[in-house]
Amino acid sequence: MTPDPSATTRVLLFTGKGGVGKTTVAAATAVACARAGHRTLVVSTDPAHSLADALDQHLGDRPTAVKGDDIGSLLWGQQLDASIRLEEAWGEVREWLVELFDWAGLEGVEADELSVLPGLDEIFALTDIREHADSGEWDVLVVDCAPTAETIRLLSLPDVLSWYMDRVFPVSRRVNKLLSPVLSRVTNLPVAGDDVFRATERFYGRLAGVKELLADASRTSVRLVVNPEKMVVAEARRTATYLSLYGYRVDAVVANRLLPVDVVDPWFDGWKASQALHMQAIEEGFAPLPILPLPLSVAEPVGVSALGSLSEVLYRSIVPTAVLHDGEPLTVTRAGDAMVLTLELPFAEHDDLEVGRHQDELLVRVGPYRRSIMLPDSLRRRRVSSASLRSGMLRVTFDDAPTTTTSTGRHDDAI
Repeated sequence: MTPDPSATTRVLLFTGKGGVGKTTVAAATAVACARAGHRTLVVSTDPAHSLADALDQHLGDRPTAVKGDDIGSLLWGQQLDASIRLEEAWGEVREWLVELFDWAGLEGVEADELSVLPGLDEIFALTDIREHADSGEWDVLVVDCAPTAETIRLLSLPDVLSWYMDRVFPVSRRVNKLLSPVLSRVTNLPVAGDDVFRATERFYGRLAGVKELLADASRTSVRLVVNPEKMVVAEARRTATYLSLYGYRVDAVVANRLLPVDVVDPWFDGWKASQALHMQAIEEGFAPLPILPLPLSVAEPVGVSALGSLSEVLYRSIVPTAVLHDGEPLTVTRAGDAMVLTLELPFAEHDDLEVGRHQDELLVRVGPYRRSIMLPDSLRRRRVSSASLRSGMLRVTFDDAPTTTTSTGRHDDAI
């Protein structure tokens, strides 16, 4: 496939609670995009891959051509395998960790297993997404994400790693240079050398631009897939909150597996009534997001042809690659002499929310997830005067009085 350096890749991420049908919806969307003439790559970042099963074709760790009517050579698929990339990106660090664990008394398989840190597969997924989006080879990149908890962890990684690399990593490297000569004389403890730190920097460098890509509403949208069930809808609401916390844009909700209206058997009456109530909650709760209803299929939608038919029902007259809802999770506006930072946190509750200020950062925690927001220059020298949460909108007001600086040169505001 010939790359087009001037092309801008549209990125669509699909996530939802395990078992709601997000892989099928993602695959159907990819088929629709290819049928519309777009060079399309659908990627699975879920360690428990099922994308190949949905397409009914073998997929490898690298983009693999998908065969089918009406798509020519426009559709490709990939199931990421983090272990294949491990040595090239983590080799030096892994060797040092194996030595360290061996020194601590762990040998062989145990040391080898522990040297692969949790979350590496998710980082590799992020770097592949960025590389595909920047390659010029694809018009559309459809990502079949892991279930919601893993997706949130995946999308929070750029923030978390950026915080670590900006604050902790430089200190760790300076301390290592000071202590290495001393430790080498008094103990045989394996000490990280410059090669380990360089490898870590290269590893982090592969993430450069990922957050900018995924938070760019003109390029990237998240679509939530739900079933009309109480637990599924509740988790989707939390997911919408957490995604907004990290600055990611949800542009639609797919309500999957709805009982068709022509099902009139009395045995289904209770089920249909329950679904109707949950659909009402979905439409009211996620407004103004568009809700895309998708009826339960008579047969399992497997293969390109069946997925293409499903996409016609799902999108109808909607262009799958369009931005289906405009929104701005974080804005800064002027209110008289004050400045107001507004952050969309749909469905957030007061009891789950904590807000604080530390130096040039606004610290926001919702449930188990925490984000450090670097304040723009217009707010850094201002003092936080109030914060409120109403109708899913967190508003933090900064007055024109300068921040109070402590004797240590730091300033903190309690909110």
